[in-house]
Amino acid sequence: MSAYVVVHATVLDQNKMQEYGAAAGPTVTAHGGKIVSRGPSEVLAGESPHQIMVVLEFPSRQAAKDWYDSADYQAVIPTRLAAMDSVFILGGE
Repeated sequence: MSAYVVVHATVLDQNKMQEYGAAAGPTVTAHGGKIVSRGPSEVLAGESPHQIMVVLEFPSRQAAKDWYDSADYQAVIPTRLAAMDSVFILGGE
């Protein structure tokens, strides 16, 4: 069963965001993942300070964890931190 990583984010630096996307995207596909949604977010209930949402789909929860913990993805985290304020949430089987 699929697992999903939902990212809620606020862009801090658009140039770094482009750099991050270019570096992070291939790490997702290398672990069997794909971007299923990305764009502005709208809070329907509760509160969130973030402006965008990205949903990544992986073949399993373990594949999602393997992606996040991979050396390739860990190497781009400093760029992510400069690019955006974000929360990563893992859900699904």
